[in-house]
Amino acid sequence: MTEMVTLTIDDREITVPKGTGLVETAAAAGIEIPVFCYEPRLGPPVGACRMCLVEIEGLPKLQAGCSLGAADGMVVKTAATSEKAAEGQNATLEFILVNHPLDCPVCDKGGECPLQDLTFRYGPGNTRMTFPKITLEKPIPVSPLIALDRERCILCYRCTRFSSDVAEDNQLVARNRGAHTEIATFEADPYRAPFSGNVIELCPVGALTSTQYRFEARPWDIQNVPTVCGLCSVGCNVNATVREGKVKRILSRNHPEIDEGWLCDKGRFSYPHLIAEDRISEPLARGSHGLEAVSWDAALDRAEELLRQAGTNVVTALSGTETIEQAYALGRLLRAGVGAHAAVLPEATSDALNAFRLPLSALGKAELVVVVGDDEIAERAPVVELWLKAARRNGAEVVHYGPTGNVPSALGAAAAALHALTEPGNELGGRLRASERAILIWSGSGGGGGARLAEAAHALGFEDKPGSGAFHLPATANARGVAAAWAAAADEDEANPEPIGLLIVSGDEAACDPAVRDLAERADRVIAITMFHGLAVGWADLVLPATSYLERDGTTMNLEGRLQRQRRAVIAPVPDELAWISKLAERFGVTVSPHASVVFEELSPEVFGGVDLTALNGRAGLPARTPYAAPAPAVEAKGPAGARLPDEHFVGELRLHRYRALFSGPFVERVEELGFQRPPAEIELSTADASKRAVANGDTVLVRSNGTSLELRARVNRKLVEGVARVADEHAGDLHPLVEVVKQ
Repeated sequence: MTEMVTLTIDDREITVPKGTGLVETAAAAGIEIPVFCYEPRLGPPVGACRMCLVEIEGLPKLQAGCSLGAADGMVVKTAATSEKAAEGQNATLEFILVNHPLDCPVCDKGGECPLQDLTFRYGPGNTRMTFPKITLEKPIPVSPLIALDRERCILCYRCTRFSSDVAEDNQLVARNRGAHTEIATFEADPYRAPFSGNVIELCPVGALTSTQYRFEARPWDIQNVPTVCGLCSVGCNVNATVREGKVKRILSRNHPEIDEGWLCDKGRFSYPHLIAEDRISEPLARGSHGLEAVSWDAALDRAEELLRQAGTNVVTALSGTETIEQAYALGRLLRAGVGAHAAVLPEATSDALNAFRLPLSALGKAELVVVVGDDEIAERAPVVELWLKAARRNGAEVVHYGPTGNVPSALGAAAAALHALTEPGNELGGRLRASERAILIWSGSGGGGGARLAEAAHALGFEDKPGSGAFHLPATANARGVAAAWAAAADEDEANPEPIGLLIVSGDEAACDPAVRDLAERADRVIAITMFHGLAVGWADLVLPATSYLERDGTTMNLEGRLQRQRRAVIAPVPDELAWISKLAERFGVTVSPHASVVFEELSPEVFGGVDLTALNGRAGLPARTPYAAPAPAVEAKGPAGARLPDEHFVGELRLHRYRALFSGPFVERVEELGFQRPPAEIELSTADASKRAVANGDTVLVRSNGTSLELRARVNRKLVEGVARVADEHAGDLHPLVEVVKQ
């Protein structure tokens, strides 16, 4: 049972759990203790800025309130009631402002700056300093994404603590000592880490700013639209800052159960894709002179013609980035109107996982986490990697079965590893059964994904333990929601027809998928719904402009199985997909509303238990667990990762693991500032395989496969299991599952 203590702050008595931080205790009593360096998400306080000085009865000197815990009988006086504390805070601010430039009118933090706010409330009204302030070179490029104005820095160490204690990349440091201390990277190398942009939001002054947002807007002429990131399956909560109808920045919107207020750089900095030079702004139809722009009426006429010609021989390739309403509307059109049922879903998922539902924050409190799968979690769901780092810091054991895991295992062995855990006598499986806070994670494609994971969690008795659960990490943002919506659009499904009369490619993720390209080569006709010219104009017969997740209203379902609301931040330069699907459906006698809220009301009772859309406002809650039901046989995931290997292969060949890097995809490719984060053209080899081929880090190697050859740079990965080579999807070209690597 938690021990409670009673203390007095500014003559107000309050009872809190023993050890509660004094800042939180005061806040609970309605009293502010001002802070700069203090940020509870960064771990234990460091008392660096001294802004939180308070007077404690019985102690002769002022104390840093952020570093104190509540104790029984403690009597605290803040600056509101203590002249001594007020004088201390005034002096602290005066010292901070000695060399801080008075450039608030041009500073990007102006109007949103804690230093401004606290100076007005607690600081001196004028200055006693007559000497010139220090000036330094500005701005210093910390990376192509982050600029540093050193003279504004107040050395709160929030940024360096995030780098070392949360992201654990250790790239941002404080160098030198005393008055010469400054924030820097090692040897001025760019800050190249997946979460580097978080230091911009953490900075309490204008020292670290975004190069994309710099001088773009002021706080009084912007609006912040609450929405959900649509770039991975975590579903981080964000605010899109909008000025004059354009997105100017993306900020975190702390959902403590999902993201804890952290954002990866892909989610934070990819928004310029909305104004990409090759964005499609009008429909394109193939004619005698290739693709030509046509009106929307003509495009819908052509779409109707292609659908009627194909009959039921229609296959739909879904991206998994559509909203639930878009996927349902498209399914209604094709299934109820055309009679076409075949679809290529982005990933195999299973509702059986709902019996083991947990918030992602449970990872931070776990005792034992077992990860199975070929892909690194940081590439599929980066915020999950942050939760795992928090779990390790809290004493959890994390075991990863995979080609790069701490328990090296063969490529494609995730299902076998899960099955082994459930067998009697398995030592790790026994510990999973005994633990009250054990979690399974599947990170990879193929092998049945969610269904196999649910079966293993059931066999280990997880549904009876509220602290234990299972997470399947889909490769796309709304894979679970799209699968549920498509299934709800009709009662039956069927195998892909041959020949394929018409292939409908829904979304940019599908359009850039090599497996979908293979389908397109076999199809008589192709309709592509995409944002960018470069993805489908070479092989589509009709191209319909698509919208981005920042331009849509609708709902999505993240990897937890949590429904969240996506809000339109800006008006798209093209009609919303629901609008033209509704008009096209009318031609086939099917009624589909062009409004996302109406579609959700139709869908919710059947699929989501009748949840009301208003329940998804703000921080959406996680539904309760449902009783376990054995999953249906899993469908093998599409794509190169699921390609079958020959039963035998030549000695010396390596099994190729094509992975999708975090900083890849059509959105990232169109953001110049993110170029340095994209994966290099390299092939990863194990230490043993590199040694056999006399290959060292940085060597150029020739990678050959079934008549295809590529030149790539070699990188030796000490964690990689022998016999496997890893290449990012965007650099793998047409390589087959078995490759030969030869030093040039």
